[in-house]
Amino acid sequence: MAVNSYREDEHVGSLGKAQTLKRLFSYLFRFKAQVVGVLVCMAITVAISLINPLLIEQAIDVNIENDDFPGLYRLAALALVLNLIFIVMVKVRMYVMARVSNQILLDIRQELYVHIQTLSFSFFDSRPTGKILARIIGDVNALKNVLSNAVTTLIPDFITICGVVVIMLFKDWKLALAALSSIPLMILAIWFIQKGSHKRWHTFRKKASNLNAYVHEDIAGMNVVQSFKAEEETQEIYDGLVEEHRKAFGNAVRLADMFGPAVDICWGLGAMILYWAGIQLIGAEYVSVGTLVVFGTYISMFWTPVMNLSNFYNQVITNLTAAERIFDILDTRPDIVDSSDVKELPDIQGEVEFSHVSFTYDEGTPAETKVLQDVSFTVKPGETIALVGPTGAGKTTIVNLVSRFYDIQKGHILIDGYDIQKVSMDSLRRQMGVMTQDNFIFQGTVRENIAYGKLNATDEEIEQAARAVNAHDFIMKMEKGYDTPLKERGAGLSIGQRQLLAFARTMVSMPRILILDEATSSIDTHTELLVQQGIEALLKGRTSFVIAHRLSTIQKADRIFVIDQGGILEQGSPAELMAKKGHYYELYMAQFKNVS
Repeated sequence: MAVNSYREDEHVGSLGKAQTLKRLFSYLFRFKAQVVGVLVCMAITVAISLINPLLIEQAIDVNIENDDFPGLYRLAALALVLNLIFIVMVKVRMYVMARVSNQILLDIRQELYVHIQTLSFSFFDSRPTGKILARIIGDVNALKNVLSNAVTTLIPDFITICGVVVIMLFKDWKLALAALSSIPLMILAIWFIQKGSHKRWHTFRKKASNLNAYVHEDIAGMNVVQSFKAEEETQEIYDGLVEEHRKAFGNAVRLADMFGPAVDICWGLGAMILYWAGIQLIGAEYVSVGTLVVFGTYISMFWTPVMNLSNFYNQVITNLTAAERIFDILDTRPDIVDSSDVKELPDIQGEVEFSHVSFTYDEGTPAETKVLQDVSFTVKPGETIALVGPTGAGKTTIVNLVSRFYDIQKGHILIDGYDIQKVSMDSLRRQMGVMTQDNFIFQGTVRENIAYGKLNATDEEIEQAARAVNAHDFIMKMEKGYDTPLKERGAGLSIGQRQLLAFARTMVSMPRILILDEATSSIDTHTELLVQQGIEALLKGRTSFVIAHRLSTIQKADRIFVIDQGGILEQGSPAELMAKKGHYYELYMAQFKNVS
């Protein structure tokens, strides 16, 4: 299985900047009423900001020049009222857009989380958990300002720029051209900066993802790190990843920070050309003081939104990579999906048939690994099948194929005569119970952890499942019994206790087909005897597949399959296989010899 570790940068497919932005901003259309309200507020604020310089011109060239102080006072009162309205509208639009952008982030994160849960095992097998978390948390959070400013900055500032240009051209086209003469230089500078900035931010997010993946892995395995006194080695790896992260951020920021100075230089150059043209070329006698002042105000009003837009564009370039990484996962299709004509699998008896099944991991890639080749067998309802064989022989693969966690390349897998690829996965998996040696315990109470196997389980069903696997006694000795809160991963419980809880969680679902993958590998002998008693009582009449390296635990199996070399080398009851003195006999005797 090809794996992307914390040592490697992720490959992220790119939709293209325009398509990514279009897709990102489409989330705004879910909030049309709020966005329209914000646009109305912005239309009012833009209009007031465009009127203000005209009021200043009126005050200088008319009221002050003609000593019309009553008119000046009325003009001042009007300006005060307009600017109070301006302040209120700004606050309203900021509040509404903050709510909208936060809700969009919640929607994107929820959409991403729900989609990830539909993806196949191969997706999770091929990358560290930390890299997935980096996209759900960090990349989603990075989009907040882009979404908010798309409405509050992009639209009003663009309208302001257009309004300022129109007014300036209408009042004096020569002064307007002089004031705007540095725009081509600004466009050239911004194009040059953004060309390299996008690639650098891509690199930065990849390094951040690597760091996140390693921190998650290191913390999850802290008991191993401390047991082997590997703190110095892990610190060296961490320091190296942090240094790569720091360098990537520095490279990205150095180029991105050139946006502001480029606009400032063009702004100052435009202002100098304006005043030089107004006094030297056109002549002071043709340009009034009020006109020159209003043009100075308008050029400020022009370049301020240009600066805002350049900052917004910088934000887009900075965070566009986050959107691309999010859409990369949303566009990842699960390998295992229901076809359009699937049927619901009815309540089953539990017959399982493999018909000429072949399966290869990563087929068609350099990491291709053939596991099963033309495997056929039939398991009767209620039969217990034990799978034994060396590591990597295909035991776990067989049970994963029964659950349809992977799709086979050739052959058919039938349950009660139904091809599992032609029934819905939900109707298939809810009739199966799977328990592995990795017994994950969630934060929550004992009751909640057991009920995870059947979310609507009653207290009676939960207790019955716990009693069946002999977990009830140790649960009742805990501080609050079934309501005792458990720590993450079951910290504070013994390995055996964690396995008993996982058994109860599996049993409460009352599956028709049960899969036990090394489920008793870490239980002590006394606890194992208790669990075996519970299993025997509960699994009566149910089809079960048991993977076990400890051969003493499967002596009551109806049949044993010895798996190796891409198929079933031999099968039969424990007594039959011992009598044959074949592969199983050799495994058993070797294990017995090692134990003795």
